[in-house]
This record gives sequence, structure tokens and C-alpha cells, in this order.
Amino acid sequence: MLWGPTDQFDRLGGGMQASGAGKVIALREYRQMRHDPLIQLVIGYWEALRAGRPAPLRAEIDPRGIEAALDRVFLAERIAPGVGRFRLAGMGLNDLMGMEVRGMPLTTLIQPEGRKRFAEALEQVFQGGTRCSLQMEAMRGLGRPVLTGQMLLLPLVNDRGDNPLVLGCLTCEGSIGRAPRRMNITALLQTKLEITAPAAPGPASKPVPDLPDRLRSKGFAEPEPPAFTPPSGKARPALRLVKSEI
Repeated sequence: MLWGPTDQFDRLGGGMQASGAGKVIALREYRQMRHDPLIQLVIGYWEALRAGRPAPLRAEIDPRGIEAALDRVFLAERIAPGVGRFRLAGMGLNDLMGMEVRGMPLTTLIQPEGRKRFAEALEQVFQGGTRCSLQMEAMRGLGRPVLTGQMLLLPLVNDRGDNPLVLGCLTCEGSIGRAPRRMNITALLQTKLEITAPAAPGPASKPVPDLPDRLRSKGFAEPEPPAFTPPSGKARPALRLVKSEI
């Protein structure tokens, strides 16, 4: 199941309200958030790796474990309070925005009026102890049909021990149409994690596994720096001294 016993709700007139979120979630929206199979795949894999700890290590993530959702998965790093930047992103997110999103802030996906709320929820995930799920809907217009989405934000421990990371997944239903398609937040659910084991003492001993090309092409593998090729033949000097009598 996507939601565990640590979720806290108040029943308000036929709806539900996530504790601390200040947002009434209709039962229809709540069921939609629960039943996305790719979201459940990612959170189930993450929970298995977490094993009761506050969060799993980045090096423990094997993209082959979430291959079915890989083009919708992203990895983000914290660069300031409430600000995350895409470090890796699947092709589905690039298609949604009509551009390469790696290196861009996560709020690129969100309409301006919802960015403050998104930043607050994102910071809670970065701080640890919380996971977050969002129900979203894209703005409609000419060439932009109905498009809804669900986003999942899960904490990760950076192997280097510096800025925390977030493992995310964004699934959409409908046609993208004319990109970019930015989203409005229609519901937000923050779930407190149940911690039953201590945090990992340090980076995992095994390295991140190499990925086959079919997974690298989906954008979740870290890009490798281009190989240096020395110039062939005799190299020309970059500068030439010209003597002048003036």
C-alpha cells in the first residue's frame, strides 16, 4: 500500500485533511493518489531499501529495481532551503517541459502561485522523516488538453555526506500537447515516516552498478564526462609574440 499507519487524517465533511498540510483532500482524489501503480512501485522499492531507517543511501539505489518507472523518475539535490535542483531526470520530465530539465530547479514544473507551498513541502522531505505526495493538474489552453499528474518525493542520504537528496517520481495522465506543461497543486499529503532502525553509518561499500544502454538512455544514469582526445599532429602554439618597433 502507498499509505501506511503513520498517515494522520482528520475527517472533515466527507473529505480528509493531511495533518499539518491545511488542505482538504476529497476521497476521490485520495483514492487516485493511492492507486497509481508506478508510484506504488517506487515507494515500495524505496521502503524495502530504507528498512526502517530515516532514508536509504543514494548508492543503494539500483535503477533496475524501478525500471518500469524510470523515465518518470528524478533525483534532486538541495541547493538552498526549499530549493532543489534536478541532478538526474527521466525523459518523461523532459517531454513534459519540452526541454532538458537537468540542472534546473524543481519549481520549473510548478505554476508560480504554487511554488511557495511546494518549496515548504520539499524542504520537509530534505530535512528527513517525511515523504510527500502531490496531486496536480496542468493549466489548459490552446494545444494543451487535460493533463493530471501525481508526484512523489522521498528522502535520500547523499553518499558524500553533504547536501541531502530527494528521489522523486512524476506520473501523468492525459496528453502533453504543447510544452511546457506546468502544474497546479490540487492536493498535498505529507506522511511522517516510522523510524525503527538507526541511520546508515556511512556510504555503502558497493559502488553504484553500471547500467545497460537501454537504461542510460532514459536519463536516470549520471552523465559521464567526455573522454579527452589529444590533438593529432604537431600542436600549434596558442599565442605568438609579435615584435614591434613602435
